Amino acid sequence: MRKLALMKNTVVTVGRVSIDLYGLEAGASFGSEQTFSKSVGGSPSNVAVAAAKLGNHAVLLTKVGSDALGQYIVNKLNSWNVDTKYVTSEPNGLTPVVLAALDPPEDPKLIFHRQPNAPDTTIVANSVPTALIDDCAVFWMSGCALSHGETAKSSMQWLQQRSRKQHTVIDLDYRPSFWPSIDDAGVAARAAIAHCSVVVGNRTECEMAIGLTDPDQIADKFLADGVSLAIVKLGAQGVMLATREERIRIAPLKIKLVCGLGSGDAFGGALAHGLINNWSIREIGEFANAAGAFVATKLTCADAMPTEEILRSFISDQSQTIN
Repeated sequence: MRKLALMKNTVVTVGRVSIDLYGLEAGASFGSEQTFSKSVGGSPSNVAVAAAKLGNHAVLLTKVGSDALGQYIVNKLNSWNVDTKYVTSEPNGLTPVVLAALDPPEDPKLIFHRQPNAPDTTIVANSVPTALIDDCAVFWMSGCALSHGETAKSSMQWLQQRSRKQHTVIDLDYRPSFWPSIDDAGVAARAAIAHCSVVVGNRTECEMAIGLTDPDQIADKFLADGVSLAIVKLGAQGVMLATREERIRIAPLKIKLVCGLGSGDAFGGALAHGLINNWSIREIGEFANAAGAFVATKLTCADAMPTEEILRSFISDQSQTIN
């Protein structure tokens, strides 16, 4: 299984996938009358779509159910040029469904409908070629993938295999409902960070992982622990990127927000794109920040991921608005 010719821009993402149903009414809670729009979801799946739409070879490692929703996901991923060779189906599994209420739009409320052993928690390590893990340009691990089942074991095995190789990324991606406790999530996050070169998380996620909320202290801790690039998302205050040599903050863009879901995943796909192209951390930060802002102006996640041409046009329009 060692012989595997990979493109230089191959991004591999690992973790959950779902059908996401978005409430169309801004401010309406689950207790209100709602109508819904269907899209593909799951953070690492969205990151793969974002990277693919930016022109990269994005390979998604996940599983769907053997139902019509699972086939819908595979068909949509293929339409976005995501490599679905390792998106398999679980014979007796049901594809997860996530409901989202725009209550409020900037921080939608979510209900996860997942079987105790959802298909995306059953990925066996030896079902994926060793060379794919070793030789991809960016290996993107979702923190939720570490929470349960065979996928959690495989994920740690793959991270250990990468052993902090360049562009091994852990997106902390903390969802409390996936974990028995925040302490369990923290233990898994710290174990993963020990094998990663890049860490991405918001302040809540970083507090879960290392008990710190101040952005500079968070960056100091990650860098001291051997991470090459620490990225702390600051919400309405933008984002901070830090290496041992440089530390910058990117201000948020002024947009008309529609839905806060998916903006972090757009950021992730753009981050992977910048890492592959050896951009400076400022170039990466500005591009990824803009990608997140663009998707926040749309309702859905995967469907809204921009091409580079669309994103460059959005950045240009933003610059003209500021000036």
